[in-house]
Amino acid sequence: MIRVAAVGDIHVGEDVRGLYRNRLTGIADDADILLVAGDLTQHGTAEEGRMVAEELRDIGVPVIAVLGNHDYHSDAETEITKALQDAGVTVLEGESTVIDCHGRRLGVAGAKGFGGGFAGRCGSDFGEPEMKAFIRHTKATAARLGEALGALDADARVALTHYAPVKDTLDGEPPEIYPFLGSYLLAEVMDRAEIDLAVHGHAHRGVEKGITPGGIPVRNAAMPVIERAYAVYCLGGPGDVECATDDTVGATA
Repeated sequence: MIRVAAVGDIHVGEDVRGLYRNRLTGIADDADILLVAGDLTQHGTAEEGRMVAEELRDIGVPVIAVLGNHDYHSDAETEITKALQDAGVTVLEGESTVIDCHGRRLGVAGAKGFGGGFAGRCGSDFGEPEMKAFIRHTKATAARLGEALGALDADARVALTHYAPVKDTLDGEPPEIYPFLGSYLLAEVMDRAEIDLAVHGHAHRGVEKGITPGGIPVRNAAMPVIERAYAVYCLGGPGDVECATDDTVGATA
């Protein structure tokens, strides 16, 4: 069994420096890896990137992350990525990695993703150049994620994004902003690759659990949703992806 800890939207800034790291004490007893589903910073500055790197440095398990929209806000995504990598965090954008977990291979492919909406209520690359660029960016990031997932050779495979691949986990968010919270194109490439689990963040007012049209479990691990430092999902063991029937497993504040 592979124990996957996941969280998104930790939004580290000067006002909370050091607080999240304190909540990670003992994570190695709960999980084999930590996935961070974007929005690691508040305003996407290079200084905040260095702060979050220290939060995630040497926590006792490998850390894999994707960036979120907040991490792009100040045009310092390159500096944030470097700070995280210097701290030993693997940052993915249309890429994949494989981690050994007690003799089993966990493959993770990650991308920020983007908006566009969901089947029946989505944008298209038609009309103004701005609309075409919006949807074509989603298509491009979904395609890169699909390629990364397809190339994975592992016992269990997980897709890590910031934006949602399904609308199930957006329940509670205003329907008017669904197109800015995710895209069905992400779910399409996940289903095509027949992965084991999809993890995302971004939807602070959404719900934790969803499923792709092809039956892949989707988990919204945004911290305001899971209301703990991380949730733990188990792959390859009894209970499918849930590590406990009460769904409360994972570290608490």
